[in-house]
Amino acid sequence: MFRNLLSSGSLIRALHAALTWAVTLVLFLFETDLRRSENRGEFLQPVSFVLLVFCSMLLYFITSLMDPGYVTFDDELKGRIPQANQGVGNEKEQMIPVVQKPHRLRRCGFCMVQQPMRSKHCQSCQHCVRRYDHHCPWIENCVGERNHRFFVLYLMLQLAVLLWAFHVAWSGFHTEAAWKDWLQVNLLLLLAFIIIIIFTVVVMLLLVSHLYLVSNNTTTWEFMSRHRISYLKHCGSEENPFDQGILRNLWTFFCVSKTVVWERIYFQDEDRLV
Repeated sequence: MFRNLLSSGSLIRALHAALTWAVTLVLFLFETDLRRSENRGEFLQPVSFVLLVFCSMLLYFITSLMDPGYVTFDDELKGRIPQANQGVGNEKEQMIPVVQKPHRLRRCGFCMVQQPMRSKHCQSCQHCVRRYDHHCPWIENCVGERNHRFFVLYLMLQLAVLLWAFHVAWSGFHTEAAWKDWLQVNLLLLLAFIIIIIFTVVVMLLLVSHLYLVSNNTTTWEFMSRHRISYLKHCGSEENPFDQGILRNLWTFFCVSKTVVWERIYFQDEDRLV
């Protein structure tokens, strides 16, 4: 499930962990709400905050280290990759004429595996990834069929941590008569506050965009490059063959853990057999 901890992304993961805990430490060193609660002997708030940070870090490493949904030769040998007209039973094939489809599974020119629909070869990972969304440099991993939901959950939890940290940092600034004195007293907390603001904006934009795409059952790659994707460039600008309604899209994304055969959904309107 997990890749080697000493891979090329180790430095990025270490930087993320170091930055997260450094900012957390600063929030406890200054006279913030967390520090004042701790001094009063009320540990519920500071312990809850640390646990929330720990959970966000755990989700980060799960998303970063797990297999995003690599397509392998074993999938092809075990029949996990459907053929173009799969979904029509043998008995029904004799009764219904085979319709020529605009899409055929193709073999990747880089790793030579047969690509199921919605998969793409990632040049950074050197693998084909099922339901490829994008390669995220911050987690140094692809976001695909297996870890996309964890990525979105991580963004949700991280945003909650950042908003709480924003409030905590704001509560720790001391007022001074002179600007120079204020800067000298609050410099470290100010740096942590700026980092929190930057990450809050980035995470919020990412979360909103991914929730919008998920609710429409589309990916970042499909949204940005639909004019170049063989199974989408023939569709209208507002047409999405994978859209099954917002509620069903969200249910499939968050609650269905098995591999989805997207070819069956794509050809559903033509075959009426799914």
